[in-house]
Amino acid sequence: MSLLFSNCVDEKMGDNTFGKKFKITSFGESHGKVVGVVIDGIPAGLKFDLNYIQSELNKRKPGQSNFTTTRKEHDKVEVLSGIFNEMTTGSPICLIIWNKDVDSTKYEQSKNLLRPSHVDYVIREKFGDFADYRGSGRFSGRITAGFVMAGAVAKQILNKLNVSILAYTKSIGAVEDFNDYPVEDLKALNEQKKKSQIGALDLDVSTKMETEIENAKADNDSVGGTICCIVTNIPPGIGGPIFNSLESNISKGIFSIPAVKGIEFGAGFKASRMKGSEHNDPWTIENGRIRTTKNDSGGIIGGISTGMPIIFTIAVKPTSSIGKTQKTVNIKTMKVEDIKIEGRHDPCIVPRISVVVESIAAIVILDHLLIEGRIPSVLEY
Repeated sequence: MSLLFSNCVDEKMGDNTFGKKFKITSFGESHGKVVGVVIDGIPAGLKFDLNYIQSELNKRKPGQSNFTTTRKEHDKVEVLSGIFNEMTTGSPICLIIWNKDVDSTKYEQSKNLLRPSHVDYVIREKFGDFADYRGSGRFSGRITAGFVMAGAVAKQILNKLNVSILAYTKSIGAVEDFNDYPVEDLKALNEQKKKSQIGALDLDVSTKMETEIENAKADNDSVGGTICCIVTNIPPGIGGPIFNSLESNISKGIFSIPAVKGIEFGAGFKASRMKGSEHNDPWTIENGRIRTTKNDSGGIIGGISTGMPIIFTIAVKPTSSIGKTQKTVNIKTMKVEDIKIEGRHDPCIVPRISVVVESIAAIVILDHLLIEGRIPSVLEY
């Protein structure tokens, strides 16, 4: 191996594969030909519902409302391998969507200007002039379509195990939903979520959130928010010490979603302001099962599931691409200049991310169940 290639392998390559048993490999760029995922670890003989995968993809595709980018992509999933007669073959499953509504002209015009809070500078330092800068390339939120496709496969298996996952918009800007929802029936909450254009559960709060987005858009700006994710029917004892913590693995997957800046489980950062007597979750017996009377731990203690619902909340930053004039550096002239970013961008990406959060949760949880032998046989899927 040449020294040049050795350095490339050590320093210039990303890690595009995630998971141990349910293993996914992400590929594609925002303005490349396709975005896709390779899924390994699915045995032969499982029914494969392509329509379900498409319905999941439809939740994150652009151009669906005034709150998203105007980029129009059909995002129609195609199967390249691993499926025959609607059944898994046991070989790697490769799923793709095509990038069709691509306009790279704006990026060509401003490629020497470092967009504030974008990857332009850091990818130059990491990859030199070889990185695809169009639409942020490999670092674009567009790649999360692959996560959703893989997550939809994982969900099909988890559904058979009665594991349910729901993520919803908890806050947009300064508007937050403080309701404490019953998590026994996530299907009912999901029906509630469908009534909101931005994936919130309280329609009155949703209207206020929508106004926050509209105001930011009218001001050529953007706004961030938070998403709460709930996972039910996870058996106790999943996860473990020290670097196989369920929290650690969920967090790693969640931080692979562009624009995520924080995560907390259960009471999260609020726990730092609580007394032990307030935060502790007392144990009790309910219908012959050991449970806790509340769930400030978020369903995980010591990195291991307690059997209570797993609940975590993520923080999503405002979209970096905004229409306001900002200061930046011209990397070619090495001078400070003004920049006004043009193109098609989301004023708020929170509504489109909730299905991605669900997908990552599904991928991590199925991987843990497979590793720990909690799925008895193929026939019982």
